[in-house]
Amino acid sequence: MRPNIATLLSGALLFAACGGEIGPGDGNGTGSGSGTGSGSQGDEWDQKLADRQVDYNAALRIAALKLTGELPTLAEIKAVQNAGDVTAQKTVYEALVKGYLDSPKFARQMVSFWQDTLKLGGTTTFDQAAYFAAQVTVENRPYTDLFTATSGTCPSYDANAGTFTAGDCNNNVATAAGLLTHPGAMQQFYSNMAFRRVRWVQEVFDCARFPIEVGPGQNINGGIYTSPWAFTSVASPATGGSIDFQDTKAVVCANCHTTMNHLAPLFANFDQNGMYTGAIAVHTPADGSPLATLADYLPAGETTAWRFGVPAADLPALGAAMAADHDIQTCAIARVWNFALGKGDIVDTLSVVPPDVIKAQVDAFTANGFKLKDAIYAAFTSDDFVKF
Repeated sequence: MRPNIATLLSGALLFAACGGEIGPGDGNGTGSGSGTGSGSQGDEWDQKLADRQVDYNAALRIAALKLTGELPTLAEIKAVQNAGDVTAQKTVYEALVKGYLDSPKFARQMVSFWQDTLKLGGTTTFDQAAYFAAQVTVENRPYTDLFTATSGTCPSYDANAGTFTAGDCNNNVATAAGLLTHPGAMQQFYSNMAFRRVRWVQEVFDCARFPIEVGPGQNINGGIYTSPWAFTSVASPATGGSIDFQDTKAVVCANCHTTMNHLAPLFANFDQNGMYTGAIAVHTPADGSPLATLADYLPAGETTAWRFGVPAADLPALGAAMAADHDIQTCAIARVWNFALGKGDIVDTLSVVPPDVIKAQVDAFTANGFKLKDAIYAAFTSDDFVKF
């Protein structure tokens, strides 16, 4: 299970709020705080949410800017204003949002969105990763194609028409697995032992930093080890590796590396240009920077995996495992939610979306075949978007 940052933050806020009700020298909450303690007013934030009013004119301006990059036209503004009551305005507003999503300008916005999200752009190869993700979005294909598509993952893009032309990547991959085998991503995030590639996959598509797998804690050589994997499931010099991933002197390396080391070998055969080779093409940080070997990651008998208990023998298998992971699906909707509501990157700015806030949207996304364009429409027509 992953650490629930939202729960931790909400707990801290709750503690601060409760502390604010206690007056100086008063430890029982009956001091000079501003609250009455009666509870008759209900939760303050529930009241604020209930006080919001539907404003389709304000929502239209935001939706147009985000979905087309331009303000709504005067005709569109007047169409909402003159529609009549709120129900009639809702019908007009939703039709306009649908029109934005079908506009060539939406494709442009999605290219920009995915360049930012993937942290890729500026060269033809890098841009093709964003083009592919944007194509999947604009054409309302299953979001899971980002991990499972076996062809067409290096498309070209016509910015004027807002259209994409499928094209295969030419980086020696036998079977493509969406962005997981994309030469742009593999080139941009080249590093020792492919750990930057692993971090990229984790943070972009699972919306959380390592450590990501947390089990019951245990004391290992004075340090607290929390991963569900066996502590000995990662390499050390004693197992033939050049790096001691079982070290506990400063930090317990295995808390992160039990997950990372079971993933990284899957990306290790891509060289610094993103080309797939017949052998491991990344280096270790040891003296002389020798090429890594499988023994540098895992002891004999250990195999690659997405998560504990979820083996992945190759990148297509990894893509299938990610496509089936509920956390990946939740991350996709959380990113849509933050895009719609103007929040920052979930990982970079800790703009975490509590899972219960978007549960209904995630359920609908799953039931609808993981179609991200439909999920974007749902976000921009939701109560949380149109109420102010």
